Amino acid sequence: MLPELRFDNAFVRELPGDSETSPGPREVRGALHSSVAPLPVSAPRLIAHSAEMAESLGFSEIQANSREFADVFGGNALMDGMQTYATNYGGHQFGNWAGQLGDGRAISLGEVLNSAGQRWELQLKGAGPTPYSRRADGRAVLRSSVREFLCSEAMHHLGVPTTRALSLVATGDPVVRDMFYDGHPAAEKGAIVCRVAPSFIRFGNFELPSSRGENGVLNQLIDFTIRRDFPELQGKGEDLRADWFGEVCARTAVMVAHWMRVGFVHGVMNTDNMSILGLTIDYGPYGWIDNFDPEWTPNTTDRQHRRYRFGQQAQVAHWNLACLAQALAPVFGSIEPLQAGLQRYIDTWMAADRANIAAKLGMLECREEDLVLMQDLHGWMTAAEVDMTIFFRALSDLATAQRAPEMFAAAFYDDAKRQQMTPILQSWLSRYAVRLESDPQSAERRCERMRAVNPRYVLRNWLAQQAIDMADAGDESEIHALLDVMRHPYDDQPGRERFAQRRPDWARNKAGCSMLSCSS
Repeated sequence: MLPELRFDNAFVRELPGDSETSPGPREVRGALHSSVAPLPVSAPRLIAHSAEMAESLGFSEIQANSREFADVFGGNALMDGMQTYATNYGGHQFGNWAGQLGDGRAISLGEVLNSAGQRWELQLKGAGPTPYSRRADGRAVLRSSVREFLCSEAMHHLGVPTTRALSLVATGDPVVRDMFYDGHPAAEKGAIVCRVAPSFIRFGNFELPSSRGENGVLNQLIDFTIRRDFPELQGKGEDLRADWFGEVCARTAVMVAHWMRVGFVHGVMNTDNMSILGLTIDYGPYGWIDNFDPEWTPNTTDRQHRRYRFGQQAQVAHWNLACLAQALAPVFGSIEPLQAGLQRYIDTWMAADRANIAAKLGMLECREEDLVLMQDLHGWMTAAEVDMTIFFRALSDLATAQRAPEMFAAAFYDDAKRQQMTPILQSWLSRYAVRLESDPQSAERRCERMRAVNPRYVLRNWLAQQAIDMADAGDESEIHALLDVMRHPYDDQPGRERFAQRRPDWARNKAGCSMLSCSS
């Protein structure tokens, strides 16, 4: 028997819904959600689940591994209190207004209040078509579902603000996809991920009614979002709304700063993929930096212009917030509060970036000279083709063991560049050593602090692709191994060194490792 969960479905209860009930694709006006049910699958089977997320929701380990659990989170059954729907939103995609988008294959099951008073919205991704699916089938394939499931939990344990994942369920049904949109569709295994978050409201939820002049709906959504999701904010009227927008800006800056700290590239930072809570949302063609390259993007759709490249994520987030501000402007008395919010983004980002520099280099504060020190290091890492994660972890160890530059040998991808660029590294390390002399921490304390922000393990694309390839062949053990390793990304885990290695040569240009599309 599954537990009795306490559902409080405020989004559908308090906000205007779609009056039509037909399942076909259509334009939905004057409504923020449409009632829609998951489409049953032939053979739901649990592949993996997050034990931490299950426990938070009230599921025991036995219950999570039950057939009933697979039925619910595979879309074949509902628990008492569940109220299923898809939300209506728009967005700017690659810098252009795309109009209505909506949850094309995400179906929310409802909002759970757990024993700690936390609100968690449960959402199935890949559970079938909705009114927002356009010409698509609303399904998801195993490869993208594995990536979303693993990355949601890996990011959480890295300390990055993120949506979570409860479960990964195989459907038993094939899904046809043209992975690179090159005219070669193929049948793939289907799967469904249950995503979990306090809220899945996006910038695009506000942009769509604003674009249509539906100011009444926009006002309702703003007031609801503040009341439900930002209860700590006080005040009234426009002052309260201004504080709210400023908080959204600040949270977004903190989120992107965490991305940059761990080397994460979102890959598709459209405004419909930006959470109003400042959470990482929609794990599609994401990737982790292997060799440090600010110009790198994992998204093949973005390969030409590289709008969403690693080094531009902070600027794109500001642009997206400006789009949100433009959408909110019709219901603000003046634009000054919105401009103040955007300035708060800049101030928060700059503070967070400086904090990252100090933390990654092991200093108590970031001085002006440290900005140059890090800038020079980044330039050298790019030219030398050095692995970001391995390098900074080795730098953490350098704080207590003076064996440079041999300690960084494992971080190089090219032996010739290693020989050529080592003298420059030695020069930089000499400057770094001089700087550390003025830092009051002990070497042991510095190493401890650096190890807490410079991970040993990240979900590298090639690791995820290996797990996907094995699962396609019927062996799902690597999914469980990766899930377990990524639960403790900052700890040395003896016997698991293979998960901390640099990208192998075979993965440099392999699909799923260096090239990803939005297909899922």
